[in-house]
Amino acid sequence: MNDRIILLVEDNPDDEALTLRALQKNNISNRVVVARDGAEALDLLFGQGAHAGQPIPRPAVILLDLKLPKLDGLEVLRRIRLNEATRLYPVVVLTSSREEQDLIASYSRGANSYIRKPVDFQQFLEAVRNLGLYWLLLNEPPPGTGTRA
Repeated sequence: MNDRIILLVEDNPDDEALTLRALQKNNISNRVVVARDGAEALDLLFGQGAHAGQPIPRPAVILLDLKLPKLDGLEVLRRIRLNEATRLYPVVVLTSSREEQDLIASYSRGANSYIRKPVDFQQFLEAVRNLGLYWLLLNEPPPGTGTRA
């Protein structure tokens, strides 16, 4: 089993199911950990709250929606980048937002990539295939940011 996990931060159950199905259809077998709001994502990453003392292993990639309850995706991204332990984690904003200000704000806060969710499932399948190919197979993470033992 592939030990490089994907952290999916998505509050919409339909988009979560769609993303998981697209990963499966593209034979991406990495374990996916789902956070359904911004606070839960930070708790998982930093080992706090309900996950006190038990942070998840370093994700190969974080797929981050912007429109989230409790803490929005931009705030989650800001806190990831401010923390020495997580600042180099790859974060892909995966959102339905068509707002130019969201695109600019995401990159300004350190997003590695910004992908708009296609409405068409076939387009979404292709986007997830390319995402998996790049972030899980081709991308070389910085030293010291690999999966924890």
